[in-house]
Amino acid sequence: MSQPPSPARSSGEPVADWIAHHSRYSPRREAVHDLASGRRFTYAEFDERVSRAALWMRDGLGVGRGDRVAVLSHNDSDVFEVQFACQRLGAIFLPLNWRLATPELEFICGDAEPRALLHGVEFEAAVAEVARTCAIEHVAALANGGPSAYETGLEGAAGTLADPDIEPGDTWTIMYTSGTTGRPKGARNTYRMGLYNTMNSVVACAVGPGTRNLVFLPTFHTGGLNVYANPVFHTGGTNVVMRTFDPGRFLHVLSDRERPITHALGVPTNFLMTAEEPGFDDADLDHLVLLGVGGAPAPLALLERYARKGTPLQQLWGMTETGPLGLVLDAEHTLSKAGSSGLPVMYSELKVVDDEGRTLGPDETGELMIRGPNVTPGYWNRPEANRDSFTGDGWFHTGDAARVDADGYFYIVDRWKDMFISGGENVYPVEVENAIYELDGVLENAVVGIPDEKWGEVGRAYVVLKDGSNLDDGAIVEHCRDRIARYKVPKEVRFLDELPHNATGKILKHVLPRD
Repeated sequence: MSQPPSPARSSGEPVADWIAHHSRYSPRREAVHDLASGRRFTYAEFDERVSRAALWMRDGLGVGRGDRVAVLSHNDSDVFEVQFACQRLGAIFLPLNWRLATPELEFICGDAEPRALLHGVEFEAAVAEVARTCAIEHVAALANGGPSAYETGLEGAAGTLADPDIEPGDTWTIMYTSGTTGRPKGARNTYRMGLYNTMNSVVACAVGPGTRNLVFLPTFHTGGLNVYANPVFHTGGTNVVMRTFDPGRFLHVLSDRERPITHALGVPTNFLMTAEEPGFDDADLDHLVLLGVGGAPAPLALLERYARKGTPLQQLWGMTETGPLGLVLDAEHTLSKAGSSGLPVMYSELKVVDDEGRTLGPDETGELMIRGPNVTPGYWNRPEANRDSFTGDGWFHTGDAARVDADGYFYIVDRWKDMFISGGENVYPVEVENAIYELDGVLENAVVGIPDEKWGEVGRAYVVLKDGSNLDDGAIVEHCRDRIARYKVPKEVRFLDELPHNATGKILKHVLPRD
């Protein structure tokens, strides 16, 4: 049903239809396996569904070139179909964070003004309110393969699709940042960004036609969508889709030798929770090619535990705005360069600068900057943010505090906003957190700065203990005194049953009490 893209482009640089290509050259290869529904589609079948989705969206929902199509759904192979259907129409894919409250979804939809909103049946009530408030013309349900407006639409779709005549610099996806502080911003992700992120994934992460990638981070997040799912579709591999993260289920799927997973990306919390599952130490993970960890630096204790199994965690760094891959640490240096996010990927430039924009020398801490074809051209409807985020020569301000060692390896010290100043000294919470993670009884921890009369600010550690641990605040403070400078040692320790997380598992420090 799909049409091959026309080679004529004003830029001279064609945008390939990955799914149509693999449907033509390897039609029987498996494209996607949806674990929740049990559905499995070859590239030929997936291509057919993508075309039908595009026809239905065009004829039934009135979606045309440049229109935004919002999707609010747990992970589902249908979400990927909608993404590629948007490409065939020249429309813009708008994945929504299902963890957000209704007013937050209303803000995003008011900002992006989608023509249509597709949603999992579990979000029907919230979607009805959002659609009414934001005057969204077309709303339709997905049901993970069950009876739904989406499946009915695909069944009745007919016709042909015209060449969308899209350019590499056109926006394919708008991904709204998590909005942990202030209002979220929609980062425009272009087709060029998708292409270069794939090339970086192939070179640095061994993604290829034989890859079986387990997608468990939410697909509204750049990690779920673009590491490694879209690169796998580009290279003709298979994406295995898990609806939501569950550590026991995750370990079971990773251990399955009949349909072996080769790649998966998570955040440290995912791998911490999995390591606490019964059977983890005996699980056979030898078939894995790469377990990537991003979103935050992985604690040394966690890296060591996976390394002992012969399954090293590969530290990555990236952002929604960078496609996302920017830094990758090769498996060989997992422990020798522990704490590092690695070296720049092939198609990116990175540097660390001071407040005046001067490039800093080895082991000096400053702001991380990035430039390259994998970086967003800007935010949707945010001219002021675009001016503030980019320098005149194309460098993007990441907002991350970083340093580079003498070998050229980059270390993300912390977010600038998380740093606090105690007695005139900069304290980066991740350094303190890593010290606390060395204690066997600690499952998770987060350190924040709180006001202090004498020092201006001091640290407070929020700690979640493993079952059976009898650690107290004195033991944690004493441990820190032996390992980090005195001004970094937390003045207070508070124990919690759990830390607040966003949908990807990243800790939400901004909601932890500072009083």
